[in-house]
Amino acid sequence: MSITAAQVKQLRDMTGAGMMDCKAALAETNGDMEAAVDWLRAKGIAKADKKAGRTAAEGLVGVAGDATSAVVVEVNSETDFVARAESFQEIVRNVAQVALAVGGETEAVANAKYPGTDKTVTQAIKDAVGTIGENLSFRRSAKLSVGAGAVATYVHNAVAENLGKLGVLVAIETAGNADAARAFARQVAMHVAATNPLALTAEQIDPAAVARERAIFTEQARESGKPDNIIEKMVEGRLRKFYEEVVLLKQSFVLNPDITVEAALKEAEKEIGAPAKITGFIRFALGEGIEREESDFAAEVAAAVKK
Repeated sequence: MSITAAQVKQLRDMTGAGMMDCKAALAETNGDMEAAVDWLRAKGIAKADKKAGRTAAEGLVGVAGDATSAVVVEVNSETDFVARAESFQEIVRNVAQVALAVGGETEAVANAKYPGTDKTVTQAIKDAVGTIGENLSFRRSAKLSVGAGAVATYVHNAVAENLGKLGVLVAIETAGNADAARAFARQVAMHVAATNPLALTAEQIDPAAVARERAIFTEQARESGKPDNIIEKMVEGRLRKFYEEVVLLKQSFVLNPDITVEAALKEAEKEIGAPAKITGFIRFALGEGIEREESDFAAEVAAAVKK
């Protein structure tokens, strides 16, 4: 039988499921509305889509790697309680392995096959909502690779192996000893976790951010009443300090604050046995940039009483 748009809309209003899911449900049940609702519930689709409006800002960051590459992924849940469940942790581990296999680009990972199924990562996570009972989402992933050398991973405050609230990758290119390079790269990853640098080098900082800092420093310097040539020197001095604070290679190394990360790399070359270069870093902090819903508990109770 043919399914009408009105039927699809009615089922969508009843369940909150997506239009295509509603159409499929009606087709599977020959247009029987009640049976279609049950079909959606059995698939976990109605439950999942009803929960899709909730903010998923908890969850886990996961890492995975091989000899010359590594990935970091973020999968979100609504509560930390779910993030500590083995079923959710297994999802994050699997997504990290998919990312490692397909290159780490977020859209490619989302559309790749989830291990052990014929579903995409996006669909598999959507299906898991029905069993786990919370809104879940795969948010992002990234990958670093080197031709020769190592990419180290670090998870801060891990809740399980390679899973936690903050994950970092650091890549070092070198023709020297890869194990020594990885050991130093892991130290740098710990440093990145602690300091959250904006960029690897000064040249990589967003020019708009530099211009904004320069304008602020110039305004501050003018308040001193000093001549323009002195003001310019003051501004340049403050910009150098700014770079020392936000550029990874210029920062004081957390494990030895007497030297910069750049100098620490030169020291590490003795163990590595060849010139080495930090080629990139990635830092994922769980939920950064997600606007979390603020719950007014008193208002919720008042609204419930009125029902």
